Amino acid sequence: MPSHLLSPHLAGSTRALADLHAACRNLGDEPRKRLESLVASSPAPSQLLHYLAAFRLRHPEPFASLIASAFHLRAACAVFAHSRFLSESCLEHPDWLCEIDGADLVRSAPEFTLLLRGILDRECGGRPEPLQLARFRRRQLLRILVRDVLGLAGLAEITEEISSLADAILETTYQWLFDDLAARHGAPAVHAPDGTRQPCGMSVVALGKLGGRELNYSSDIDLMFVYTGNGETTGPAPLSNKEFFKKIANQYSDLLSIYTAEGMCYRVDLRLRPDGSLGEVCMSLDGALKYYRSRARDWELQMMIKARIAAGDRETGRRLLEAVEPRTYSSTLDFSAVEVVSETRERISEKLAARRGRSTSLDVKLAPGGIRDIEFLAQCLQRLHGARAPWVRHGGTLLALSRLSDKNLLSASEYSRLAAAYQFLRNLEHRLQAADDRQTHSLPSDPRELEILARRMPRSPGAPEPSAADLLQQLNAHLEAVLEIYQRVIHAQRPTYYALAPAPAPLPASSWDSPPPAVAPRGNLVRALDTLSPAFAAALASHPLRRGAALFEYFLDRASQTPGVLAAVEAHPEVARRALDIIDLSPFFAEQLARDPGLLEELEHLPGDFSALDELPSDAASLRCSFRRNMFRIQAASICSAVPVFDTLEQTSSLADAAIRAAYRMAVAQTLEAHPPAGPAYVPSHQMMVVALGRLGMREFDLCSDADLIFVLPDADNSEHVFWTRAANRLIDILTAYTGDGQLFSVDTRLRPNGSAGTLVQPESSFMDYFARHAEAWEGISYMKSRAVAGDIEGATRFLNELQEVDWRRYGQGGRSRKDLRSMRMRLEKEQGPTNPLKAGAGAYYDIDFLLLYLRLKGAGIFFKVLNTPARIDVVEKMGHLDRADAEFLRDTATFYRAVDHGLRVYSGHAGGTLPAADTHLDAVTALVHRWTQPHLHHQPLAATLAHMRHRTREIFDRLFA
Repeated sequence: MPSHLLSPHLAGSTRALADLHAACRNLGDEPRKRLESLVASSPAPSQLLHYLAAFRLRHPEPFASLIASAFHLRAACAVFAHSRFLSESCLEHPDWLCEIDGADLVRSAPEFTLLLRGILDRECGGRPEPLQLARFRRRQLLRILVRDVLGLAGLAEITEEISSLADAILETTYQWLFDDLAARHGAPAVHAPDGTRQPCGMSVVALGKLGGRELNYSSDIDLMFVYTGNGETTGPAPLSNKEFFKKIANQYSDLLSIYTAEGMCYRVDLRLRPDGSLGEVCMSLDGALKYYRSRARDWELQMMIKARIAAGDRETGRRLLEAVEPRTYSSTLDFSAVEVVSETRERISEKLAARRGRSTSLDVKLAPGGIRDIEFLAQCLQRLHGARAPWVRHGGTLLALSRLSDKNLLSASEYSRLAAAYQFLRNLEHRLQAADDRQTHSLPSDPRELEILARRMPRSPGAPEPSAADLLQQLNAHLEAVLEIYQRVIHAQRPTYYALAPAPAPLPASSWDSPPPAVAPRGNLVRALDTLSPAFAAALASHPLRRGAALFEYFLDRASQTPGVLAAVEAHPEVARRALDIIDLSPFFAEQLARDPGLLEELEHLPGDFSALDELPSDAASLRCSFRRNMFRIQAASICSAVPVFDTLEQTSSLADAAIRAAYRMAVAQTLEAHPPAGPAYVPSHQMMVVALGRLGMREFDLCSDADLIFVLPDADNSEHVFWTRAANRLIDILTAYTGDGQLFSVDTRLRPNGSAGTLVQPESSFMDYFARHAEAWEGISYMKSRAVAGDIEGATRFLNELQEVDWRRYGQGGRSRKDLRSMRMRLEKEQGPTNPLKAGAGAYYDIDFLLLYLRLKGAGIFFKVLNTPARIDVVEKMGHLDRADAEFLRDTATFYRAVDHGLRVYSGHAGGTLPAADTHLDAVTALVHRWTQPHLHHQPLAATLAHMRHRTREIFDRLFA
């Protein structure tokens, strides 16, 4: 192979590439020329050569077979140049490439099902193990990608086949879970009108891209579960039908979402079900019908355009879809209903754009004129005209556009441009996602990656190789064409009487500390508020809303449909004021209130007693529900009662502790039942120690924080290491699994010895040896923010005390840690400061954290079970390492920094690294921060106060680390 075909940074750099080079010289003329041609025309020759060399080194015989077959060599080069994650799979499973058939046609869901069941029967007794499911998905995606890249199938066939693959996995998994549970509890049944017992099934309804049979290489799958009706199972240990199918739904989501050595099978998203993340994980057919007849909002009806039955009981799903269809395509529907959906969508798009912040990467899905606009345009026209023209009803976007054109609802030119844009954008989306099995829609910011992406795009035979500039030119042309059609077609649907009134003249700019003017909610329910809820009417009169008028209308709509909720408020009028406070300052919790108006009862007694957090329920569903309600109550007290921010973080930490303890109990019990210990006399209980680090270790855990956890085993129990590793994995699954009540919180275990490469559960002696001999300074110092949270608390506390002695001997004596700590801090500032200045920028929170760590090391011989930031400041001040003025300033500053961080989380439901740019958002965060900080810090805008604090904090940092 000519050396110019080898990438400069790979050629001759490894033994594998040198061997490949030699092997190519020994090939016959035809295979050698074929390989040289494929490398020369590859969109990513360096990546291709890397995987070819690795494949030959590890699998010489399969490599020889690839070289001998023109088709299989093309297939291998296609995969190696387009997909890193599938290339890695080929290195593990070389036979996958060789079994691809160039004459293979589109496979249907039944064909995939037959293949999958055969594999499961041979390898795991029919049980759908997560690893086997994920491996089967990758194996089939490999074949689909080859057909895609080699041009053996078009976009519609590719998305159809990826969707059929998902259907097969869903059907096979559902049937096994149903049969397994029925074998233990009997089959579920319902009573028919004639008194007989009839079988009861559950329908797995697919929505979104899977529902439209347009799944991507790395899409979420949107699902909804509906069972036939209420009743109970027929076995000796009966369950209600609801409990039976709820168990299946939760196991189903967990099984498909577990990470394995072959990646994850699917990310399951249940938020499109009735009542979203606050609704039941599965619902009876009668309950679903009532919801869609009386409570479903317009966007929920519109999403049902794509709904179809993907697995399970077909009859139940058919009855639901047939009942909902007339409401989706109502003959009385006019543009105003569609406009409501459009406005909702635009608000979501604005939030997503704000979340992306200053990123320069273009999102092909959400950009104006992107994939979402095309899909939305098609759905709007389908809803408006579907009652009179049933032909246009179809879940697939491309076919829907074609049918709309057939009925002259789109002109031939409009259809041509929309279809071309949709195919281009979906192909681009596929190339982005196929690379690493990531659900991404953003163009790479690296110019070299953008060039490779351009060359990966499909092109007509004989067409020149596109450049990044060509790709961007084509992309912009498609986006502009779609946007022009979107605006024109949507405008054409709007009647003249629906035209908007001229916008009012802009208000004069107000000073930074002037609250925004009150905005009165409007709408029929609000106008009837005096009758509907006098308590809310009085609260609204005395505490007018400044930011949350629209959210209040949404909340009132949902609360008025929930029996007893508004009546109960009359007995506790302070609840109405607190609810308005939350709605005005926190869109995130306002949405929760609207989804579940029953949360109002949590506002009756604030700030409230949180001693009950010591013990949470020990079943997963109840645990998640209790965690969500307690989290709401804690944050409501923070907002409405101005609870000091470190007190709130203490309460949130207690809630997380209780959740971990409950998960520990469940994990041990479930592991004991499924995989008993190796020693028959061994009785597992609290032997394993669970230690928290980071924010949870300091009891400064907050809304949407991750929990840094490690798992320690006494040396005497190390013979049962396998049992405790299973228990630790199960504990993590319970805490992080996405179910109907959402995820409790994310868990990060990388702070254990050797990080991700180390075993999850390690004995005490391994920890001691690692930190005495191998750990870097940052690892040892991070354990100064640790404490025991579950398992053997006393044993873990002794262990941490001994570990701190080891740290002190290595890092605390003679000030040896100063240089290491300063170097670590500067590296974090360089790497994270630009995107997260509130935490990692110069003079930000990390400055306080690192200087306190350094000063604590001077007295590391003193062990404290737990210290939050104010307590750490007190300790180092009393030790004489900080003067009083610096200590007072750092206390104020730490409180202010945490208050800003907490305000950003309360407002939006996620962490933020910068002050918000939007005035409304910044105004709400400012109002929240002022509730939790001292009045002398309120004389300037947040940005000015932060700038002053960061400047002086860095002065103190530099003085101590000079």
